Amino acid sequence: MTALLGVWFGVGLMIDAWAHSNPELVGLETFFTPWHAVFYSGFAAVSAWIVWQVWRNVRTGRQGLAAVPHGYLAGLLAIPAFATFGLADMIWHTVLGIETNIDILFSPSHLGLVSTMALIVTTPLRSAWKAPDVGERPSLGRLVPAVLGLAFASTLVSLFLSYGDALQWGPRGIVGAFSGADFRGGPDQLATAMVISNMVLTSAVLFLVRRWNLPFGALTLFTTVFILMSGAQTMFSNWPILLGVVVAGLVGDLLVLRLRPSESRRGAFWAFAGVWSFLTWSIYIGVASAAAGALPLVPELWTGAPIVAGLLGLVLGVLMLPDARRP
Repeated sequence: MTALLGVWFGVGLMIDAWAHSNPELVGLETFFTPWHAVFYSGFAAVSAWIVWQVWRNVRTGRQGLAAVPHGYLAGLLAIPAFATFGLADMIWHTVLGIETNIDILFSPSHLGLVSTMALIVTTPLRSAWKAPDVGERPSLGRLVPAVLGLAFASTLVSLFLSYGDALQWGPRGIVGAFSGADFRGGPDQLATAMVISNMVLTSAVLFLVRRWNLPFGALTLFTTVFILMSGAQTMFSNWPILLGVVVAGLVGDLLVLRLRPSESRRGAFWAFAGVWSFLTWSIYIGVASAAAGALPLVPELWTGAPIVAGLLGLVLGVLMLPDARRP
């Protein structure tokens, strides 16, 4: 239930992100909007559920921290903090107006909201982390709440790094940029966005892979949720690119079956990190080229960018699971 209510909360933010990304369609003149209503009602619902879980334990005689279910403490503490930042956001908008440009991603009240929201939506992840009924080889059904929690938290990171989100590029823009055209900043901007998006996506996936022997479908589910924020901001106009990322998630599931990466299999973990990153961004460029009807004109860019992604993925893998020996 915590995960389902977290979905409500997360989707509410996606609707709000869509509204802020398309002000010409909806108008942004006040804090009190339908999309804010969906967002904050989602917060109220998941918060009420978390508080109820604690209260139910109190009624059975548990006291203090013993009344807080495992993994729920950070989410519980984040509830009043989120409410405080929400009030600050209302005052901010009332006094200073509604942001419609990149400044929205640097608003102090928004940064406070997204930080505390991440703690709330990842409650199922922390709950599952050491749950005895989850184990090291959980079924997909048992792991869904944890995957959803991390996926929605990752969309928050993606949202606040929107200025470097490669998933918001369309096929023609990708092909044009890697053909040397000065579109949205040209190849420099696209290459930078690919690096940023690769780091966000791969680090979250490796976090899951290190903790559990993932069941088939976990990474497909993760990427399906991960693309939703970028899709909301672009009104899914670049759907081939987004679909390509979901395909990359399926490829990741197949790689997990083949390589069996885990904390105890360091080499397989490193190999997965590098190979999956390389394949993900190869698919990205391949889908863009197919949808645009042409390959980019600069071969160094479209062949080298996935290699850079793979090398960075490998670096992330080594950092997350180093071959270190304690003295």
